[in-house]
Amino acid sequence: MSLIATTPEPPYYAVIFTSERTGTDEGYADTALRMLTLAAEQPGYLGVESAREGLGITVSYWRDLASIQSWKRNADHVEAQKRGRDQWYSAFTCRIAHVKREYSL
Repeated sequence: MSLIATTPEPPYYAVIFTSERTGTDEGYADTALRMLTLAAEQPGYLGVESAREGLGITVSYWRDLASIQSWKRNADHVEAQKRGRDQWYSAFTCRIAHVKREYSL
């Protein structure tokens, strides 16, 4: 299984979440796994890629901006965002990009 998301032909959107963690791990792994599972069930979800080695980068792919907004407002995701701000992240940035072209090997 590839760690690289399989996405449709562009255009689509990418949500790029870059983060630095605090030293608190309580509940983080379970919540992160739950969010990946829950995101995959959302209309418009296309895939995800994630890496963490000090700096964490998670890129989720979505069909359109409405799908991204719906995910952002999901009640479980809202709670995870709050815990992230309060406990797990010392800094983060979320960027939304419109993917117009892609190529692969």
